Amino acid sequence: MPDNSSLIILGIDAGDPELIQQFIAEGYLPAIRSIMERGWHARTGGPELFAEHGVWASIFSGQTRDQMGYYYFRQLKPGTYDIVPVSGMDITAPPFWKAMAGGNLKAAIIDVPDAYPVKGVPGAQLSNWAIHLGWVSNDPAFAPYAEPQSLLNEARIVFGERHLITENSKASVEQDKELFKQLLAQVEKKGKLCRHILAKDRYDLIFAVFHEAHTSAHQFWKYQSQAQGTNDARDDATLRNAIRDIYIAIDREFGRILAGAPANANVFIVGSVGLKDYYPTAGLAEKALRLLGYQHSPPPGKVSFKPMDLARRILPESVRIALSKRLSREARERIVAEQFRANIDWSRTTAFAIPTFYKTLIRINLRGREPQGIVEPGKEYLELLGRIEADFRSLIDPRTGKSAISDVQRAIDVFGKTPPAVLPDLLIEWKAPHFLERVVHPKGEIRQNKPEWYRPSDHTQHGFIAAAGPAFSERGVQNDVLIPDLAPTFLSLLNLPIPSDLQGRPLFSAR
Repeated sequence: MPDNSSLIILGIDAGDPELIQQFIAEGYLPAIRSIMERGWHARTGGPELFAEHGVWASIFSGQTRDQMGYYYFRQLKPGTYDIVPVSGMDITAPPFWKAMAGGNLKAAIIDVPDAYPVKGVPGAQLSNWAIHLGWVSNDPAFAPYAEPQSLLNEARIVFGERHLITENSKASVEQDKELFKQLLAQVEKKGKLCRHILAKDRYDLIFAVFHEAHTSAHQFWKYQSQAQGTNDARDDATLRNAIRDIYIAIDREFGRILAGAPANANVFIVGSVGLKDYYPTAGLAEKALRLLGYQHSPPPGKVSFKPMDLARRILPESVRIALSKRLSREARERIVAEQFRANIDWSRTTAFAIPTFYKTLIRINLRGREPQGIVEPGKEYLELLGRIEADFRSLIDPRTGKSAISDVQRAIDVFGKTPPAVLPDLLIEWKAPHFLERVVHPKGEIRQNKPEWYRPSDHTQHGFIAAAGPAFSERGVQNDVLIPDLAPTFLSLLNLPIPSDLQGRPLFSAR
């Protein structure tokens, strides 16, 4: 551990601000509470939090969504109508510690999501060792990486063999209990691994992220009080407080790490995003755009005898879903991309939905940006955005009698004054505390079936941050902190230059 002034950032992937406050009020999480009491704390907010994917990249790079062009694991490839998988490996968002390359400052970087080892940075960097995974994949984006390479072997010796713990939305109670044990064990092993790495040298920067809160929140949300009263609620004495117990385990490891930190260290606790009752809306967006005349199907033509086209025509949807479960994730993603390209008449479509599970992402078929764009930039583009927004806000949830939409954001309003090159044009948040089997528009009714990927939770647009140390005179709760301000703050605390292209500024009285 360092014996000089240092910067320590301890992260909780999907560290929910409300849960953290609740557990602290109940007498838990002493390590996090000590940072809050010695310093300040706040929620994180702003447009960078409209989606979970890419939040950590914004945290460590200081880049906005528009700058790095990362908004979902499935994105539209610019200049095409191809839907492609995207991960942190595919973006250019240099982490702030890249500025340490070739210098004397040393960094210990451990499992920061979407951050891969940077050559030339003194110290130890380990990526993707014990991370949150929604599914098993052979994607190299999820393979472990280290700098120096020998650190991978050390991790195996200290931690044990890497075990990929994934979500299982169809797990039984007994399976959930086993996953809970695995997550608790992983937190303890991860803490041991962190302490092993930190004992090897003195570091000016320590940035370590624990991911188990993310997996556990999705997996055990149905046992939480927030989910009670829904059709998906479950109750079990062991799992009723499983999410809390995972937070307690992470906090315990934070305490052990901080016990060896110097008294004059500047310490941050960062939670990326929160969680809430939120059900899939994948079947609504495209149907709404088709009903309202924005997205069009191709005209009838020659009958295709391709196997997938035959299956779609002949087999019931329930059978197609059952068959798709036998395919790999990669194979299913290829099918999604093929169906997307084939089922839209681009010559008549003015707006289309990028296939998503929860939030709705709409792209305008803009002339000069899309291959067959038909919407003129300027007045026509702006008027179209207004009509689509009004139509979506008119969607009613029959169960409540109120609007089914929570929020609609325009990329030109939150990220720039011109149509985005990569981002969707409209970002739509649904009110979905229960499964929306149908919504109603003045022009008709839209229904969706229960999808294969089905869970009663998704992410909020707020995270958590707390900080204490000699660089800060502030105390208590502060206003929401914008994500792009974090990387400049970290650079300032390390006395490193802040790149001119970063839009954020150091927080409070950080030097």
